[in-house]
Amino acid sequence: MDTVAELTIVRHGQSVANVAFAEAHARGVATHGLTGRDADIPLSPSGRRQATRLGRWLAAQPADRHPDHVVCSPYRRARQTWARVADTTATLGVTPVDLDGRLVDRLMGELELLTPLMIAERFPAEAARLATDGPYAYRPPGGETFDDVAARVRATLADLHRRHAGRRVWLVAHDAVVVAARHVLEGLSFADLDAILATTPVANTSLTRYVATHGRLDLVEFAAVPHAP
Repeated sequence: MDTVAELTIVRHGQSVANVAFAEAHARGVATHGLTGRDADIPLSPSGRRQATRLGRWLAAQPADRHPDHVVCSPYRRARQTWARVADTTATLGVTPVDLDGRLVDRLMGELELLTPLMIAERFPAEAARLATDGPYAYRPPGGETFDDVAARVRATLADLHRRHAGRRVWLVAHDAVVVAARHVLEGLSFADLDAILATTPVANTSLTRYVATHGRLDLVEFAAVPHAP
């Protein structure tokens, strides 16, 4: 089967929601001050710096590590991440980004942008159902399970193989997409992935890279941050 030659999945830089959620958790409060849609959440100042460092790192890599094609989640934080990388690597002639709605973060429906404590206070029945079903099988009202995320990631990968066989492809997306890709490409169960994530979380602007070997993609690095300061 024809495959892309190399697949690199980049998680977006730190977002203002990442900061707000962490601060709310640290303070033990059921509020964070965020409004609007998850899709519109921008990068934090730290996230912008992370994306710039990623661009500088990419610019310093040999030509055979540069992407031939880039596909990005349409969410603002992902688009901003690639925009800063592209600005930094403009002299490399990297292809303009394509947007693919199948690469968005896990859809949380009515629970969008709510912390666990906010869910427990506002939707106690959903908090109980989440505890029973587990984080991967749980479907929030109007939202997705991880199997749903995996289905759209699987469809995206099939299209990439068909359209960009033999090319180096970068996806700029979200940690849920990285987890779903490992489930699809490696056949790992979500329980196995949960154990992996407990010791190796998908850090902001981290790289998860696969290389084609005998018609299949093999993992060569996971959640790597070679551009970290």
